[in-house]
Amino acid sequence: MKERGLLIVLSGPSGVGKGTVRKALFSQPDIQLQYSISVTTRKPREGEVDGVDYFFKTREQFEQMIRQNELLEWAEYVGNYYGTPIEYVEKTLQEGKDVFLEIEVQGAMQVRKVFPEALFIFLAPPSLSELRKRIEMRGTESEELIRDRLKAAKEELEMMDAYDYVVENDQVELACERIRAIVMAEHCRRERVAQRYKKMLEVE
Repeated sequence: MKERGLLIVLSGPSGVGKGTVRKALFSQPDIQLQYSISVTTRKPREGEVDGVDYFFKTREQFEQMIRQNELLEWAEYVGNYYGTPIEYVEKTLQEGKDVFLEIEVQGAMQVRKVFPEALFIFLAPPSLSELRKRIEMRGTESEELIRDRLKAAKEELEMMDAYDYVVENDQVELACERIRAIVMAEHCRRERVAQRYKKMLEVE
């Protein structure tokens, strides 16, 4: 029987660079993680591709997925829905592969209830002023929306205690290194390794 994969949840305040870090992580040639693409009702940003960065849906389509229990987690954030399709995650974990979720903080709290054994990593900004600068650099949000995102970010930073690890996104390459080190350490955790050896001893 294959060892079940590890569910890795990366989340943090809007504008902290979750998408940038995830893309950099997955561009590394030796990466062994499977990315679970989220569903969202927000409009694609420049350069984003449907089925690669997100599955872009209408509100009606998303609400139908909620009714049919097709989402592991979902949340409404600054006027848009975000969620994770459950079927892909469960199937991939059963195949013994690690699944990587990049989701909003509200969604991470829902996953914690369903998958308490998952690995939760909080991506934090070096400072709130740096966070504001990153949101402004996108050039996609109005001043009012920037204020809303910063207000939400302050609330989300207070939820850091619900995570297993905190990675500061001061430099993207360093953040990727830290995440990889955390995943490697989790695979060496005694509880996971002991299970494998117990099965091995039963076979002998």
